[in-house]
Amino acid sequence: MELLEQLERYVPWNEQEETDRRELLRRLYSGEQLYTRENASAHLTASAWVVSPDRQKVLLAYHNLYGSWAWLGGHADGEQDLLAVALREVREESGVHTVVPVTPELFSLEILTVDGHEKRGRYVSSHLHLNVTYLLEADPDQPIRRKADENSAVGWFAPEDAIAASSEPWFRQRIYPKLIEKARRFPPR
Repeated sequence: MELLEQLERYVPWNEQEETDRRELLRRLYSGEQLYTRENASAHLTASAWVVSPDRQKVLLAYHNLYGSWAWLGGHADGEQDLLAVALREVREESGVHTVVPVTPELFSLEILTVDGHEKRGRYVSSHLHLNVTYLLEADPDQPIRRKADENSAVGWFAPEDAIAASSEPWFRQRIYPKLIEKARRFPPR
């Protein structure tokens, strides 16, 4: 299903999601190129909140760029199926091969600020990640591995420990608590 259609049907969880949803829709309706990084000020990303089947653990990676434990995800880079992007990024960033959607629907929305930084020897200007999040599931007994050029560790955390592991205030205060609460709507298997 096209992202525009998904966003139009999406029922926001809170004021942050409603505000971000309006901005995402505005940008998509404007015809602005958002699916590639050629738009240096804002582009689409897909994140994954990966839970264990019993919902007692979440999968995080220690992101080198942000110096923090964080969810998995990445840039659309031209791909318009953002669920496929989230699944690909989980596999690439964690080594977990069997990961499935708990639901194919959008799970969460966030517009995230990214400070200017160096990546692969080049400067990247400050910009926005127009992010959609999917709720995915994986067995924590699967082997995991880090992706050296992006993260220095991958691990499973109790949901509340995921909040404590993050050093990013916005994620600790607003994003991860929201994702934990929303995930409770999906019973364990």
